[in-house]
Amino acid sequence: MKRFLLPLGIFVALVLFLGVGLRLNPREIPSPFIGKAAPAFTLAQLHDQAKTISPQDMAGQVWLLNVWASWCVSCRQEHPVLMDLAKQGVVPILGLNYKDKREDGTGWLRQFGNPYQLSAFDIKGRVGIDYGVYGVPETFVIDKRGVIRLKHVGPVTPEVVTEKLLPLIKELNRA
Repeated sequence: MKRFLLPLGIFVALVLFLGVGLRLNPREIPSPFIGKAAPAFTLAQLHDQAKTISPQDMAGQVWLLNVWASWCVSCRQEHPVLMDLAKQGVVPILGLNYKDKREDGTGWLRQFGNPYQLSAFDIKGRVGIDYGVYGVPETFVIDKRGVIRLKHVGPVTPEVVTEKLLPLIKELNRA
């Protein structure tokens, strides 16, 4: 009887691990950047290559960094949601145009609207790499001190805005 206890114990432990794993959301990829300072960068703006943009420009306020590209199908899906969020004026949204052609990015925003206060132009994708971007779209919430508080992988949906982004932004603005 005792010889069956060890295999039974191992089996029960494996079932528990499987149960926990099945409850995890595959869209929520843990990021080593959460709770750490947003990586610094200085990039040319998408609309005016003579001007630059950096996270220091947003110091003292909570803001979103949305990584997008004109060739990204999911970016088109989330774009109306970002337009609505921008109209609310709750939080400034900065865009990071990722591995795109300048004329494609500006044309895309002209066609679908521009929810971004500014867009940085990251043609080589180096800033995306510094932020740990797996693919586009990805959205980061960055607090007043320049610390990353949330990373959302995939399209931002109305549910993500109401259940995750807005409560977090409200909380961070109180701090």
